[in-house]
Amino acid sequence: MLELTEVQKRLIAEVADLHKVPMGAYNFRANGGLAGRNTTANIDIISKPDGSGIDIRIAPGTKNESVHIPVVLSESGLKETVYNDFYIGEGADVTIVAGCGIDNCGNQDSQHDGIHRFYVGKNAKVKYVEKHYGSGDGLGKRILNPVTEVYMEEGGSMEMEMAQIKGVDSTERTTLAELKKDARLVVRERLMTHGEQKALSVYKVVLQEEGGTADVVSRSVARDKSYQKFDACVIGNAKCKGHTECDSIIMDEGTILAVPSLEARHVDAELVHEAAIGKIAGEQLIKLMTLGLTEAEAEAEIIEGFLA
Repeated sequence: MLELTEVQKRLIAEVADLHKVPMGAYNFRANGGLAGRNTTANIDIISKPDGSGIDIRIAPGTKNESVHIPVVLSESGLKETVYNDFYIGEGADVTIVAGCGIDNCGNQDSQHDGIHRFYVGKNAKVKYVEKHYGSGDGLGKRILNPVTEVYMEEGGSMEMEMAQIKGVDSTERTTLAELKKDARLVVRERLMTHGEQKALSVYKVVLQEEGGTADVVSRSVARDKSYQKFDACVIGNAKCKGHTECDSIIMDEGTILAVPSLEARHVDAELVHEAAIGKIAGEQLIKLMTLGLTEAEAEAEIIEGFLA
Protein backbone atom coordinates (compact mmCIF):
# COMPACT_ATOMS: atom_id res chain seq x y z
CA MET A 1 0.00 0.00 0.00
CA LEU A 2 1.73 3.13 -1.23
CA GLU A 3 5.07 3.97 0.44
CA LEU A 4 4.36 2.29 3.78
CA THR A 5 6.16 -0.30 5.92
CA GLU A 6 4.31 -3.31 7.32
CA VAL A 7 4.04 -1.63 10.73
CA GLN A 8 2.59 1.50 9.12
CA LYS A 9 0.11 -0.58 7.13
CA ARG A 10 -1.05 -2.19 10.38
CA LEU A 11 -1.54 1.23 11.95
CA ILE A 12 -3.51 2.42 8.91
CA ALA A 13 -5.79 -0.60 9.24
CA GLU A 14 -6.38 0.19 12.93
CA VAL A 15 -7.20 3.89 12.58
CA ALA A 16 -8.87 4.00 9.16
CA ASP A 17 -10.09 0.41 8.58
CA LEU A 18 -8.09 0.36 5.35
CA HIS A 19 -6.40 -2.77 4.05
CA LYS A 20 -5.83 -1.46 0.55
CA VAL A 21 -5.67 1.86 -1.25
CA PRO A 22 -9.14 3.45 -0.96
CA MET A 23 -11.31 4.68 -3.74
CA GLY A 24 -11.65 8.43 -4.04
CA ALA A 25 -9.50 11.12 -2.48
CA TYR A 26 -6.83 10.37 0.10
CA ASN A 27 -3.71 11.74 1.72
CA PHE A 28 -1.46 9.38 3.71
CA ARG A 29 1.14 10.86 6.05
CA ALA A 30 3.88 8.69 7.59
CA ASN A 31 6.68 9.80 9.92
CA GLY A 32 6.24 13.45 9.01
CA GLY A 33 6.17 13.03 5.23
CA LEU A 34 3.74 12.37 2.39
CA ALA A 35 3.25 8.65 1.71
CA GLY A 36 0.57 8.91 -0.98
CA ARG A 37 -2.14 11.18 -2.36
CA ASN A 38 -5.04 11.09 -4.77
CA THR A 39 -7.57 13.75 -5.75
CA THR A 40 -10.83 13.61 -7.70
CA ALA A 41 -12.76 15.96 -9.94
CA ASN A 42 -14.70 17.21 -6.90
CA ILE A 43 -12.14 16.91 -4.10
CA ASP A 44 -8.76 18.62 -4.21
CA ILE A 45 -5.96 18.21 -1.66
CA ILE A 46 -3.27 20.89 -1.60
CA SER A 47 -0.15 21.01 0.57
CA LYS A 48 0.27 24.21 2.57
CA PRO A 49 3.21 26.28 1.29
CA ASP A 50 5.10 25.97 4.57
CA GLY A 51 4.62 22.20 4.71
CA SER A 52 2.63 22.33 7.95
CA GLY A 53 -0.42 20.49 6.60
CA ILE A 54 -3.00 20.37 3.82
CA ASP A 55 -6.11 22.13 2.50
CA ILE A 56 -8.97 19.88 1.41
CA ARG A 57 -11.48 21.58 -0.88
CA ILE A 58 -14.76 19.81 -1.62
CA ALA A 59 -16.82 21.27 -4.45
CA PRO A 60 -20.43 22.38 -3.89
CA GLY A 61 -22.93 19.61 -4.57
CA THR A 62 -20.44 16.75 -4.20
CA LYS A 63 -22.31 13.55 -3.26
CA ASN A 64 -21.32 10.06 -2.12
CA GLU A 65 -17.57 10.71 -2.05
CA SER A 66 -15.01 10.17 0.70
CA VAL A 67 -11.68 11.54 1.87
CA HIS A 68 -9.16 9.47 3.87
CA ILE A 69 -6.37 11.36 5.65
CA PRO A 70 -4.74 8.97 8.17
CA VAL A 71 -1.43 9.74 9.89
CA VAL A 72 1.03 7.16 11.26
CA LEU A 73 4.21 7.47 13.30
CA SER A 74 6.58 4.52 13.68
CA GLU A 75 9.77 6.30 14.76
CA SER A 76 10.53 6.87 18.44
CA GLY A 77 11.13 10.51 19.33
CA LEU A 78 9.24 11.97 16.39
CA LYS A 79 7.03 14.98 17.25
CA GLU A 80 4.93 17.00 14.83
CA THR A 81 2.10 19.51 14.59
CA VAL A 82 -0.09 19.44 11.48
CA TYR A 83 -2.80 21.88 10.36
CA ASN A 84 -5.50 20.55 8.04
CA ASP A 85 -8.29 22.81 6.77
CA PHE A 86 -11.46 21.44 5.17
CA TYR A 87 -13.68 23.58 2.94
CA ILE A 88 -16.97 21.76 2.28
CA GLY A 89 -19.04 23.41 -0.43
CA GLU A 90 -22.74 24.19 -0.30
CA GLY A 91 -24.99 21.13 -0.52
CA ALA A 92 -22.16 18.58 -0.44
CA ASP A 93 -22.61 15.21 1.31
CA VAL A 94 -19.29 13.51 2.10
CA THR A 95 -17.48 11.19 4.51
CA ILE A 96 -14.09 12.17 5.94
CA VAL A 97 -11.96 9.54 7.70
CA ALA A 98 -8.99 10.74 9.72
CA GLY A 99 -7.12 9.22 12.67
CA CYS A 100 -3.60 8.72 13.92
CA GLY A 101 -1.68 5.62 14.94
CA ILE A 102 1.64 5.62 16.82
CA ASP A 103 3.91 2.60 17.20
CA ASN A 104 6.72 3.40 19.62
CA CYS A 105 9.29 0.74 20.40
CA GLY A 106 11.96 3.16 21.63
CA ASN A 107 12.70 5.18 24.76
CA GLN A 108 11.77 8.64 23.48
CA ASP A 109 8.24 10.07 23.40
CA SER A 110 6.43 10.22 20.05
CA GLN A 111 3.76 12.86 19.57
CA HIS A 112 1.27 14.00 16.94
CA ASP A 113 -0.80 17.16 17.37
CA GLY A 114 -3.38 17.49 14.60
CA ILE A 115 -5.40 20.69 14.22
CA HIS A 116 -8.41 20.16 11.94
CA ARG A 117 -10.62 23.09 10.94
CA PHE A 118 -13.92 22.45 9.14
CA TYR A 119 -15.78 25.13 7.22
CA VAL A 120 -19.12 23.51 6.43
CA GLY A 121 -21.13 25.28 3.74
CA LYS A 122 -24.85 25.97 3.61
CA ASN A 123 -26.91 22.75 3.73
CA ALA A 124 -23.75 20.62 3.48
CA LYS A 125 -23.59 17.28 5.29
CA VAL A 126 -20.40 15.72 6.72
CA LYS A 127 -19.72 12.43 8.45
CA TYR A 128 -16.35 12.61 10.21
CA VAL A 129 -14.59 9.57 11.70
CA GLU A 130 -11.46 10.00 13.83
CA LYS A 131 -9.71 7.09 15.56
CA HIS A 132 -6.58 7.09 17.69
CA TYR A 133 -4.44 4.06 18.47
CA GLY A 134 -1.10 3.30 20.07
CA SER A 135 1.18 0.25 20.12
CA GLY A 136 4.82 -0.72 20.70
CA ASP A 137 6.76 -2.05 23.67
CA GLY A 138 9.17 0.87 24.18
CA LEU A 139 9.35 3.08 27.26
CA GLY A 140 8.67 6.21 25.18
CA LYS A 141 5.13 7.56 25.42
CA ARG A 142 2.54 7.73 22.64
CA ILE A 143 1.00 11.22 22.82
CA LEU A 144 -1.91 12.55 20.74
CA ASN A 145 -3.40 16.04 21.11
CA PRO A 146 -6.09 16.58 18.47
CA VAL A 147 -7.92 19.90 18.06
CA THR A 148 -11.09 20.01 15.97
CA GLU A 149 -12.79 23.28 15.03
CA VAL A 150 -16.14 23.30 13.25
CA TYR A 151 -17.81 26.34 11.67
CA MET A 152 -21.22 25.51 10.17
CA GLU A 153 -23.30 27.68 7.91
CA GLU A 154 -27.11 27.66 7.78
CA GLY A 155 -28.58 24.16 7.49
CA GLY A 156 -25.22 22.44 7.75
CA SER A 157 -24.93 19.05 9.43
CA MET A 158 -21.97 17.16 10.89
CA GLU A 159 -21.80 13.76 12.60
CA MET A 160 -18.55 13.01 14.41
CA GLU A 161 -17.33 9.61 15.61
CA MET A 162 -14.34 10.03 17.93
CA ALA A 163 -12.70 6.83 19.21
CA GLN A 164 -9.64 6.00 21.29
CA ILE A 165 -9.63 2.45 22.60
CA LYS A 166 -6.04 1.33 23.10
CA GLY A 167 -2.43 2.30 23.61
CA VAL A 168 -2.40 6.12 23.87
CA ASP A 169 -0.49 7.23 26.98
CA SER A 170 -1.58 10.86 27.03
CA THR A 171 -4.18 12.80 25.09
CA GLU A 172 -5.86 16.20 25.20
CA ARG A 173 -8.81 16.20 22.81
CA THR A 174 -10.35 19.61 22.16
CA THR A 175 -13.43 20.20 20.01
CA LEU A 176 -14.84 23.68 19.35
CA ALA A 177 -17.94 24.31 17.24
CA GLU A 178 -20.03 27.28 16.14
CA LEU A 179 -23.40 26.66 14.49
CA LYS A 180 -25.58 29.05 12.52
CA LYS A 181 -29.31 28.84 11.77
CA ASP A 182 -30.76 25.29 11.64
CA ALA A 183 -27.29 23.70 11.75
CA ARG A 184 -26.87 20.33 13.47
CA LEU A 185 -23.95 18.69 15.29
CA VAL A 186 -23.87 15.12 16.63
CA VAL A 187 -20.81 13.79 18.50
CA ARG A 188 -20.26 10.22 19.68
CA GLU A 189 -17.06 9.71 21.64
CA ARG A 190 -15.74 6.28 22.70
CA LEU A 191 -12.74 6.18 25.00
CA MET A 192 -10.87 3.57 27.04
CA THR A 193 -7.80 4.14 29.18
CA HIS A 194 -5.65 1.65 31.07
CA GLY A 195 -2.36 1.50 32.95
CA GLU A 196 -1.45 5.05 33.98
CA GLN A 197 -2.82 6.71 30.86
CA LYS A 198 -4.40 10.16 30.99
CA ALA A 199 -7.16 11.50 28.75
CA LEU A 200 -8.78 14.92 28.70
CA SER A 201 -11.78 15.58 26.45
CA VAL A 202 -12.99 19.17 26.05
CA TYR A 203 -16.04 20.19 24.04
CA LYS A 204 -17.36 23.72 23.59
CA VAL A 205 -20.35 24.12 21.29
CA VAL A 206 -21.93 27.50 20.58
CA LEU A 207 -25.42 27.54 19.10
CA GLN A 208 -25.36 31.01 17.59
CA GLU A 209 -28.66 31.22 15.74
CA GLU A 210 -32.24 29.96 15.79
CA GLY A 211 -32.84 26.27 15.11
CA GLY A 212 -29.33 25.04 15.92
CA THR A 213 -29.05 21.64 17.63
CA ALA A 214 -26.17 19.83 19.32
CA ASP A 215 -25.97 16.34 20.84
CA VAL A 216 -22.62 15.46 22.45
CA VAL A 217 -22.37 12.01 24.05
CA SER A 218 -19.28 10.34 25.52
CA ARG A 219 -18.93 6.73 26.64
CA SER A 220 -15.75 5.76 28.43
CA VAL A 221 -14.02 3.10 30.52
CA ALA A 222 -11.15 3.84 32.94
CA ARG A 223 -9.12 0.80 34.02
CA ASP A 224 -6.09 0.24 36.28
CA LYS A 225 -4.74 3.62 37.50
CA SER A 226 -5.76 5.67 34.49
CA TYR A 227 -7.35 9.14 34.64
CA GLN A 228 -10.06 10.73 32.52
CA LYS A 229 -11.70 14.14 32.46
CA PHE A 230 -14.74 15.01 30.36
CA ASP A 231 -15.38 18.75 30.14
CA ALA A 232 -18.29 19.68 27.89
CA CYS A 233 -20.07 23.01 27.54
CA VAL A 234 -23.04 23.89 25.32
CA ILE A 235 -23.89 27.58 24.91
CA GLY A 236 -27.25 28.70 23.57
CA ASN A 237 -27.38 32.20 22.12
CA ALA A 238 -30.76 31.79 20.41
CA LYS A 239 -33.80 29.51 20.26
CA CYS A 240 -32.02 26.16 20.07
CA LYS A 241 -31.65 22.68 21.55
CA GLY A 242 -28.51 21.25 23.13
CA HIS A 243 -27.68 18.04 24.98
CA THR A 244 -24.46 16.73 26.49
CA GLU A 245 -24.00 13.36 28.21
CA CYS A 246 -21.18 11.42 29.85
CA ASP A 247 -21.69 7.72 30.66
CA SER A 248 -18.64 6.02 32.19
CA ILE A 249 -17.50 2.73 33.73
CA ILE A 250 -14.81 2.94 36.40
CA MET A 251 -12.65 -0.08 37.27
CA ASP A 252 -9.70 -0.97 39.50
CA GLU A 253 -8.07 2.28 40.75
CA GLY A 254 -9.19 4.48 37.85
CA THR A 255 -10.34 8.09 38.21
CA ILE A 256 -13.04 9.84 36.16
CA LEU A 257 -14.02 13.50 36.42
CA ALA A 258 -17.13 14.65 34.54
CA VAL A 259 -17.73 18.41 34.16
CA PRO A 260 -20.80 18.96 31.97
CA SER A 261 -21.98 22.57 31.78
CA LEU A 262 -24.68 24.62 30.08
CA GLU A 263 -24.87 28.34 29.36
CA ALA A 264 -28.20 29.76 28.21
CA ARG A 265 -28.18 33.30 26.83
CA HIS A 266 -31.67 33.22 25.32
CA VAL A 267 -35.04 32.55 26.93
CA ASP A 268 -35.88 29.85 24.34
CA ALA A 269 -32.60 27.95 24.59
CA GLU A 270 -33.39 24.34 25.64
CA LEU A 271 -30.24 22.78 27.12
CA VAL A 272 -29.82 19.48 29.00
CA HIS A 273 -26.86 17.65 30.49
CA GLU A 274 -26.44 14.19 32.04
CA ALA A 275 -23.55 12.40 33.73
CA ALA A 276 -23.28 8.88 35.16
CA ILE A 277 -20.23 7.04 36.51
CA GLY A 278 -20.32 3.55 38.00
CA LYS A 279 -18.82 0.10 38.09
CA ILE A 280 -19.89 -2.95 36.12
CA ALA A 281 -23.02 -4.38 37.71
CA GLY A 282 -22.44 -7.66 39.52
CA GLU A 283 -25.56 -9.24 38.08
CA GLN A 284 -24.23 -8.65 34.56
CA LEU A 285 -21.03 -10.52 35.39
CA ILE A 286 -22.89 -13.36 37.08
CA LYS A 287 -25.27 -13.77 34.14
CA LEU A 288 -22.44 -14.09 31.64
CA MET A 289 -20.39 -16.36 33.91
CA THR A 290 -23.34 -18.76 34.19
CA LEU A 291 -23.07 -19.07 30.40
CA GLY A 292 -19.52 -20.39 30.75
CA LEU A 293 -17.42 -17.23 30.55
CA THR A 294 -14.64 -16.47 33.02
CA GLU A 295 -14.87 -13.23 34.99
CA ALA A 296 -12.26 -11.61 32.72
CA GLU A 297 -14.10 -12.76 29.59
CA ALA A 298 -17.40 -11.47 30.99
CA GLU A 299 -15.84 -8.07 31.74
CA ALA A 300 -14.44 -7.88 28.22
CA GLU A 301 -17.84 -8.68 26.69
CA ILE A 302 -19.59 -6.03 28.78
CA ILE A 303 -17.00 -3.37 27.94
CA GLU A 304 -17.10 -4.18 24.23
CA GLY A 305 -20.86 -3.86 24.18
CA PHE A 306 -20.77 -0.64 26.21
CA LEU A 307 -18.31 1.04 23.84
CA ALA A 308 -19.90 -0.28 20.63
